[in-house]
Amino acid sequence: MLTSPYAPGSPIRVELSTPDIEAATAFYNGLFGWTFVPAGPDTGGYGLLRLGGRTAAAAMPMPTDEGPTAWFLFFRTADADATAKAVHRAGGSVLLGPTDVMEFGRTAVLTDSVGARFAVWQPGANKGLDVVDEPGGLCWCELYTPDEGAAYTFYHEVFGWETTSMPMPDGSGTYRMAHPAGRGPEAMFGGFVTLGSDPAEAGGGPHWQIYFAVTDCDASVSAARKLGGTVRVAPTDIEGVGRFAKLTDPHGARFALMQGVDQDV
Repeated sequence: MLTSPYAPGSPIRVELSTPDIEAATAFYNGLFGWTFVPAGPDTGGYGLLRLGGRTAAAAMPMPTDEGPTAWFLFFRTADADATAKAVHRAGGSVLLGPTDVMEFGRTAVLTDSVGARFAVWQPGANKGLDVVDEPGGLCWCELYTPDEGAAYTFYHEVFGWETTSMPMPDGSGTYRMAHPAGRGPEAMFGGFVTLGSDPAEAGGGPHWQIYFAVTDCDASVSAARKLGGTVRVAPTDIEGVGRFAKLTDPHGARFALMQGVDQDV
């Protein structure tokens, strides 16, 4: 599970890039109760999405001709420059940075060895998300990749990740889950999925999918529809895990919902 302070290599921030910040934040306010708090006049419209005064995510306006409408996942690093060099050595690419974000931290936008985009965050004044593993907060992430073995090798070389595998409930194979080095299975934060095994994700190319926790998956899906979202995968049970659904916001950003077994209503 995600915990703060964040271990090196663990998810630490999620950020929405969208062409219409007002409409997008209205959608997520209706879905999760998030409130958009602008970061200031010198930040290009960037701001935090807060729940009860705590940071659950961030958002920034991005014209569609300058970048994709998407959720981006950031992993914690103690040294963004060193991590960018490690990414290059492991066969990935540096798309942006490393760059200072005022006094808040230092970041770099990267791709892994098969093209999945992610970012790293070296904390400054901004230490990361306050809301995780609870309704309205980040609770899981999945890497959709054409080569699970190559993906694991890359992230192990860059972040030192370790993995634990479990049998799939339907008997279709095993599910490999990642956790920070030395933290053990109780610190698992994400999994690896072979691209093409899930038709809902097959057209997206290699990418990271993020999950937000909800107390009632079906009610949240119904709310998303009314707010202009699209359902990619209807609410579905996973034995021993919970109930999930996959959605797209009104501007095309993909995300997922998870109602854990300990959140049943």
